[in-house]
Amino acid sequence: MEPSHSFFENRACKYFPCHKDLEELNCMFCYCPFYLYENCPGNPVFKEKEGRATKVCTQCTFPHKPENYDRILELLRKGCNK
Repeated sequence: MEPSHSFFENRACKYFPCHKDLEELNCMFCYCPFYLYENCPGNPVFKEKEGRATKVCTQCTFPHKPENYDRILELLRKGCNK
């Protein structure tokens, strides 16, 4: 995918690639905009620690897939109602 307003790879980042199983890694949403949402389009895992559930997104690649950019914007506009 050609870099544009919706895609870029930051190969200079010390964490690049943060997910090794993707051919193209979109760094546009390095920090997922859905982290604070319980319902999100990704595949988070909730782990309990000291009686509190914590969202763990380390295996989620949804915000890094270039084809999901438009879907992310759509969900943000709607308030992430899955």
